[in-house]
Amino acid sequence: MSVVGKTADVAPAGAREYLTFRLDQEEYGIDILKVQEIRGYEQPTRIANAPAFIKGVVNLRGTIVPIVDMRLKFNCAQADYNSFTVVIILNLRNRVVGIVVDSVSDVMELTSDSIRSAPDIESAIDNSCILGLGSVGERMLILLDIEKLMSGVDMGLVTVDE
Repeated sequence: MSVVGKTADVAPAGAREYLTFRLDQEEYGIDILKVQEIRGYEQPTRIANAPAFIKGVVNLRGTIVPIVDMRLKFNCAQADYNSFTVVIILNLRNRVVGIVVDSVSDVMELTSDSIRSAPDIESAIDNSCILGLGSVGERMLILLDIEKLMSGVDMGLVTVDE
């Protein structure tokens, strides 16, 4: 049985697990079930005429994976790639995509009681891609609908089959 399967057996009803990561000073969470693996950062092969936030592609065991730099996507300051920089490989609608983040924190379990709706403010992230704000103690997580974010028209990565 997988680790996810074991934790699902003991999770309270309505609880979901989120992989948390950092971009600059902000902490984000994405549904752990969308995560395929976490890898160290390696320089991708650049693709001509791709948007600046698409760093290029890497070959992951025979699969060509587009790599999106989330700092550039969210209009943050330019990132320094260091030993903490990682690529989160996501499986979204049977399409594999990698996102570059400053660091991965941990996996957190949040119940619906600990998630609040996000305020309707202007930001670099489309509000429809924010599931809400999760609070755990003093920590505040911005919970992303990563599938919706990666399938936006400006991304051109994931086709919508609905």
